[in-house]
Formats: sequence, C-alpha cells, structure tokens
Amino acid sequence: MRRIVLTCLVAIGALCAPEAVAGTRAVVQTRTYDIAGSSGAALVEAMDSKGPRHGFMTRAIATTAYTVDWDLDAAESNGFCRIRQANGTLNLSYTFPRIASPVTPALKRRWNRFFAGVRAHEETHGRIAREMMRATEKSIMGLRVANDPSCSKTRREARLRIRTVYAEYEAKQIAFDRREHGDGGHVEHLIAALVGKP
Repeated sequence: MRRIVLTCLVAIGALCAPEAVAGTRAVVQTRTYDIAGSSGAALVEAMDSKGPRHGFMTRAIATTAYTVDWDLDAAESNGFCRIRQANGTLNLSYTFPRIASPVTPALKRRWNRFFAGVRAHEETHGRIAREMMRATEKSIMGLRVANDPSCSKTRREARLRIRTVYAEYEAKQIAFDRREHGDGGHVEHLIAALVGKP
C-alpha cells in the first residue's frame, strides 16, 4: 500500500538573487509491528490480524507510505518567469512485521527468507518513489513562462507537471503491485515458502 501526499510551495525570488542548485532528498523512517507464532501459518495469521491497514477491511503484511513536498523558487526577469530552484523532500515510511516470540531454527530460516523478499518488495516501492522525485525535478527545473510578472502561470504549470509525473509513477507502482500480488506472483510464493508448502 502506498499513501501519497503532494504539496507544492512556491516562493517568488528577488531579481538579483543568486542561482541556486536544485536538489531532492529522502527522509526515511522504518516502523515495525510485533507478531508471534510457532509456525509459518501462525505468523501469516498474526500478520493478517495485526498488519498495517490496507483499505477499510483488509490488512497488509508491510507498507510503504510517502509524502512529497516541493519548495519552488520562481523569479521574473527579462519578460519571463522561471523556476530557479526546485527542492523536493520525499518523506518515506516503511512498516514491517517483527517476530516477538521465540521460534525454531528452521522457522527462523524460513522467516529470514520471507522477510528479505518482503523488504525487497517494499524497497522497490521506495525506489520508484525516488525515481518519481528525480523525474519531477527534471520536469520543472528551468521552466520558463513569458509575460508572467506575478509568476502565477509558472506556478500553475509547475503544479501541472508535478501532477503529471506523479500520475505516471503511481501507474508504475500499481503495475508493480499487480505483478507481485497476482495469482502465482512473488508474494504468493513468499507466503507459501514461509508456511512450508511445497
């Protein structure tokens, strides 16, 4: 599951302000929830009952959530308003299960393989989100609009580009989940291996 919030702050800069360097950064937070069980099936059942909410009625094994903030500096010069700086912050939050009870060495090995696959899945969501940030920065840096002394048209165009890139990468997130969670997909195999099914 991915919860995404986009915000955009635009500042009108002074004409004589120096050139600034654009950049994005990621702030990553990892949370856990405790589960217990003496078998793979019991651990799956615990994740089904204690995992982070996924929609109204269901729960997920793990989630990746993020918010995006853009701080854009725009200035008018020589008849054009231009985005001079685009600083983006990706606030990325992962939630993972954690075993809080003793388990047998065999179950621990199966759990470690399962958890490595779950972590790789969620980190792929994070990678796609980072790619979205880079694509957005590329899309809006240097944006110029003529006859826009208040930079209002420039701000509108920047917000439109941000939303367009977001929609493209949200489609990539959905397609990735569809492949991973579909019948016979990677997540199904991870769960089967944890439970111990051949």
